[in-house]
Amino acid sequence: MALQNYGVLKARPINKKIGLGNSPHYQIHMIDDTTDYRIAVNVKSKLSPSELLYVVDENFTHPLIEDLKDFKSGFTPVASKPEGIALDYIRSNLFDPRDMVPLAHNIPGPDNDLNEKIDHFVQIAINDISSSIFAFGERWGPEPHKKDDHFGYRPGNGIHDIHMNQGNVGDFIKDDGVWQDGGLLFHFPGQDRWVGIFLAFQSQAWHTDDKTGHTITHLPISDGIIRIIAAKINPEGNDTGKETVTLINTSPDSIDLNGWSIVDKNKKREILSGLELRGCETVSIKLSGSGAQLSNKGGIITLLDNNGIKIDGISYNGGDVKKQGWSVVF
Repeated sequence: MALQNYGVLKARPINKKIGLGNSPHYQIHMIDDTTDYRIAVNVKSKLSPSELLYVVDENFTHPLIEDLKDFKSGFTPVASKPEGIALDYIRSNLFDPRDMVPLAHNIPGPDNDLNEKIDHFVQIAINDISSSIFAFGERWGPEPHKKDDHFGYRPGNGIHDIHMNQGNVGDFIKDDGVWQDGGLLFHFPGQDRWVGIFLAFQSQAWHTDDKTGHTITHLPISDGIIRIIAAKINPEGNDTGKETVTLINTSPDSIDLNGWSIVDKNKKREILSGLELRGCETVSIKLSGSGAQLSNKGGIITLLDNNGIKIDGISYNGGDVKKQGWSVVF
C-alpha cells in the first residue's frame, strides 16, 4: 500500500536537531503563516547496510522549479502522477543515481557525515529569512492532544518519509509506490539558487514496476550502457519531425534497439525500430512528432528498453535551450 498522505510542505526553518540514538532522524522545526511542523529526515537505515545513499545538488535545476517558484506556504497534497510536481527518483530524472554515495550519520570531525551535510544547508536557510524549504514526503497529524516530541509545540504535526519510497524490501514493501518519493529542496531567492538533497536506502532497487513501485528482479543487461548525450530541442523552423535525441553506446558490443523507446515528460513514446547501435558509436534519433516531443520550456527525456525498463534519463530547463538549430549537450 502506497503512502496515504503524500505531499509537499513549503515553510521557513527556525530550528533543528542533529539525528542521534538507535533510530536517528535529522529534525527540522518549520513554520508557515499559522502552523508548526517537524520534518523528520532519516539519516540511518534500520536495514543493513545502515548508511544511506545521498546526493546534494548545490545548483539544482529541473522543470518542476517553475511550478514551485510561486507556490503557497503550508502543506499541499500532491497526486502521485507524472503530470505535476510529484517526485520520482527513477521517472522524473531529478539526478543521476550513479551520483549517489553512501554516508554514515555520525563520524568524528567536521562536515563529513550525513547529519552535517543536511545541517549545512538548513543552517543557511535559518539565517536567510527570505529562504524556504520544500519538504516532500508523507504528512502526519495534526495531533490535537499531543505536543511535539522534539520542539514542544502543539499540536504535533509534520512530514516524514523524506527519501525514496519504492523498490523496498521486507516490511517496507507496503510503502512502495511511484511518483511519491521524498526529498528536500532549498530555495534561496536572493541568490536565485535552488539546492536539492535526495536520500535512498542501499536496500532499495532502482528498477521498479510502473504501477506498484515494487522491485523488478529481471534487470536489463544493457543497464547504463546506452546514454543520452544530446538533443536538438529547438530546430530551425517548425519543430515537428526535426527534433532529435542523440544516444551513445559506451560498450564495444553492438546493441539491438528494436522496440526501445524515447519518452517525454508527458509519457508520450517514440518507438525505435530496425535500429542497431554499434559499439562505441552514436546515433541521432529523429522524432516523428507523433510520439515523444521536446518542449522548449523544459522537460525530461527518458530511454526505455523493449521491456519498458529505464536505461537512462535526463532533464533540462527552458534556459538550457539555445537558439534555433543548436543541440543541447547533457
